[in-house]
Amino acid sequence: MKQAVISGTGLYTPAQSITNEELVQCFNAYAEQFNAEHAAAIADGSVTALEMSSVAFIEKASGIKARYVMEKSGILDPQRMVSRIAERGDDELSLQAEICVAAARQALDRAGRTPADIDMVLVACSNMQRAYPAMAVEVQGALGIEGYGFDMNVACSSATFGIQQAVAAVQSGQARAVLVLNPEITSGHLNWRDRDSHFIFGDACTAIVIEAADTATSAQRWEIVESKLKTSFSNNIRNNFGFLNRFDETGVGQPDKLFRQQGRKVFKDVCPMAAEMIKDTIASAGLEVPQVSRYWLHQANLNMNLLISRMVLGRDAEPGEAPVILDTYANTSSAGSVIAFHKHSDDMQPGQLGVICSFGAGYSIGCVVVKRL
Repeated sequence: MKQAVISGTGLYTPAQSITNEELVQCFNAYAEQFNAEHAAAIADGSVTALEMSSVAFIEKASGIKARYVMEKSGILDPQRMVSRIAERGDDELSLQAEICVAAARQALDRAGRTPADIDMVLVACSNMQRAYPAMAVEVQGALGIEGYGFDMNVACSSATFGIQQAVAAVQSGQARAVLVLNPEITSGHLNWRDRDSHFIFGDACTAIVIEAADTATSAQRWEIVESKLKTSFSNNIRNNFGFLNRFDETGVGQPDKLFRQQGRKVFKDVCPMAAEMIKDTIASAGLEVPQVSRYWLHQANLNMNLLISRMVLGRDAEPGEAPVILDTYANTSSAGSVIAFHKHSDDMQPGQLGVICSFGAGYSIGCVVVKRL
């Protein structure tokens, strides 16, 4: 089978960012209004008063200081708390495809490739803008790529699962090169009125070019040494939005149709699972943990990443050993580990090894061991 390499990555970052201070001001204005409107019910115990949020609470809970979003004024309006983005006509490029194209062009440029070199487009992310036609096929058309494309969703692990699908296509000869895209407009499924999660997510899109090693010519080439995927069903991270919602009108618009999680259970369950998966993938590659120089982890929560790296290494990670980007990007779902890789890999030397690891709803975990060529 052919050897597959990562030959280029790209990143689309929205122009607008929301600081914790801005977010807290909006949330607390909403909470104060809610408590005032429901004062009598709160007094008789039939309604629970909303607790105020704070910058200190957010940063202690997550390590997040800001997040990029597609549109911020609607989110920061206490009467709305949802972005203001107009629908587009069927003959216009969709929003999710638009950010895919932007990230894809950067990845193609870094890989030294053109759309004519790509045979497969894979859009892998937590939430698709629509069910069909596939976002990947729209992106394929916008870029002028021949071949085929399809969408997939494994929540926050979509990027690493997508990498494995791309590797299989290259190894089998199904595709010369594959474009994997992770367009995460997470602001669309976040409940901005939920104190426990209103600060978690941000928007971004990443792109990865994976091709056969014998044709890759870019300066930034990474051999994909090993990969492992794992899923285990859990309801602790869930979103019930779907096309069957219309069957029961009483559920339409309810909070369970947006992102929700039992954070403490997720932390307890996922940290050891992710750490063991990383160690197992390194061992399957015939390597030992001390041989790995860098860990590009899913960027959901700083405390999770600190614990996972400690469980893998047997010590606290050194500065730069497990790069953090969630302080400015927040949790960008499947894009997070790839953003970390994109921003913190150019300095590594030929022969150095690293691990891209994502984990999230499902539960799902994906690990990819790479070596700089």
